Amino acid sequence: MAVQINPSILSADFARLADEARAVEGADWLHVDVMDNHFVPNLTLGVPVVESLRKATETPLDCHLMIADPDRWAPAYVEAGAGSVTFHVEAAAAPVRLAREIRAKGARASMALRPATPVEPYEDLLPELDMLLIMTVEPGFGGQAFLDIMLPKIRRARKLIDKHGLDLWLQVDGGVSASTIERCADAGADVFVAGSAVYGAEDPAEAVRGLRKQAAAACAH
Repeated sequence: MAVQINPSILSADFARLADEARAVEGADWLHVDVMDNHFVPNLTLGVPVVESLRKATETPLDCHLMIADPDRWAPAYVEAGAGSVTFHVEAAAAPVRLAREIRAKGARASMALRPATPVEPYEDLLPELDMLLIMTVEPGFGGQAFLDIMLPKIRRARKLIDKHGLDLWLQVDGGVSASTIERCADAGADVFVAGSAVYGAEDPAEAVRGLRKQAAAACAH
């Protein structure tokens, strides 16, 4: 597995988003948390900001839609320049159709699961996806503590992916830091969203390199 580190701009300085995006240009993706104050109790940013970020950085954008009715809104994020769009299965009316539409518009399609949502009922949907996101905190706010009880779920997801021989990335998001990333990698994750662990560091780019090194070592082991 190739390790990927995706800094989350939810932990960045929103008054300096262009500078903050450029500060982590050694990262694989820039994770953009979109919240609508309906699906989750927080409001962040939307399509216009994604369009602006696309112009401000060479790093591809990984948009995580924590919103109601993603079937309606997700395609607009592809059109705004997102290279990967994640929708929550709990909010999607027709996840297969939505994944296919995202792919048809030219982006990678990803599906997210809240902590209480099991992965097994969605086994048959996995071939329709490019990435599966296991939330390791409740979505809605940054800076939360990592939920260790999600590690078995990550392992089960990895087994399902391997069972079907899929080229499917397994992403984790929530509380990922130097103290938790190795456990996530050992459980089978290969894409890591890190917010405060990156943007709370004195040197965000060095924090990305450090997390990548830790995760790569754990994956190799």
